[in-house]
Amino acid sequence: MKHIFLMIIIVSLSLMETKAQIMNKQANQNSGDTTRIERANKKYQELFDAPAVLSATDPELLTMLQRFIFGEVFYTGNLDDRTRELITITALTTNQTLPQLKAHTNAALNIGVKPIEIREVVYQLAPFIGYPKVLNALDTINSVFKSRNIQLPLENKGTVKENERFEKGKEKQVPLYGTGMKKYMSDLPGEFGVIIPDMLTASCFGDFYTREGLDIKTRELTIYCALATLGGTERQMASHAVGNLKVGNSKETMISAMIQCYPYIGFPRISNAINILKDAKID
Repeated sequence: MKHIFLMIIIVSLSLMETKAQIMNKQANQNSGDTTRIERANKKYQELFDAPAVLSATDPELLTMLQRFIFGEVFYTGNLDDRTRELITITALTTNQTLPQLKAHTNAALNIGVKPIEIREVVYQLAPFIGYPKVLNALDTINSVFKSRNIQLPLENKGTVKENERFEKGKEKQVPLYGTGMKKYMSDLPGEFGVIIPDMLTASCFGDFYTREGLDIKTRELTIYCALATLGGTERQMASHAVGNLKVGNSKETMISAMIQCYPYIGFPRISNAINILKDAKID
């Protein structure tokens, strides 16, 4: 009888211990969830100067979005929030998701990003996504500037005269990218082998890389983000991955930037971009 009673006590204690372990595991999981929720709410408030609001029609998706972007993505990697918002603005401009661009332009201003920096990031995208998309984005960001009583037009940041575009562009291009484009185009028929690479040098590098208002590391990082967002730009991404390394952006920084892009462009494109970064090196 005593043995039976002892066995009952042992089994009872074992069950109590198992139940306690389950409860502790659940508590830890709930604590983790709460931490993510708290981080998301805090970050959202910082960025948008308002508490997170759920959709009346799709509250579940908005909950997943907010907790993922503002509770996880914003806390992953080595980027500061100002750079994260410039990257977000890059992806949204490239994708032409203009309602979200409006919201994140406000967010960027709320955390201290300068209007000039926002404008220059959008300007820099013109050689990569085309002028019409940039004009659409400018309408959006300028509407935000006007609503916040920021005087337009913003300060002129161009530094190059009309007759200097090619030479000044070459000064920016060659240290980062050499003369590979000219060699690549050299077998085109007629004069195209000269006209096209020279046009790139004068327009992309002469008109944009020479502008003030945005440091070269941010410029190169956001260009890589734009190329990743576009998709189908693996050759250009390989080149600009090396350009990023040359201006001092580490692979950790570039991978952090890809994670920041993830919610806006999807996993397949950032996976391709990260795969290219793995092989990037300065010769």
